[in-house]
Amino acid sequence: MKQGGADLFDRKILEVLQQDGRISNQQLADTVGLSPAACWRRVRALEEKGVIAGYAALLDPEALGQGLSVFVLVSLQRHNIDSTEEFEQQVLTYPEVLQCFAVTGNADFVLRVVVPDMGSYDRFLNEKIFTLKGIAQVHSNFGLREIKNTHRLPLS
Repeated sequence: MKQGGADLFDRKILEVLQQDGRISNQQLADTVGLSPAACWRRVRALEEKGVIAGYAALLDPEALGQGLSVFVLVSLQRHNIDSTEEFEQQVLTYPEVLQCFAVTGNADFVLRVVVPDMGSYDRFLNEKIFTLKGIAQVHSNFGLREIKNTHRLPLS
């Protein structure tokens, strides 16, 4: 019963790790019904294959004074490899940008930006985005409230 290269035990392991990445191997093994050694081997194999890309603590932006979420639609003047690559390389250096997607539709990129307040966002635009070559348009959509934010992939 394989789906995407993962069997039933692998999917169980991944489900549990998505919920609690700090679970001990013993607890994980007990939960999925494997011996600790077999569970450890499977987790290592999933890590080595890149299925498990890493482990991280999920932080509360509001608690850290980063409560303003902005979805920024960026359109470039030209659509060639050089201008696109230059934009992408610069965006990678901006800590305020949590996610960047190349998209189809009315914009070329959508950025998810997190900053403390409107003044910080204004500085981010003026000092970073507007200084990039080849920007044609920037549209900002401000998050009013977060409805869903998960990192769990559907595995079943």
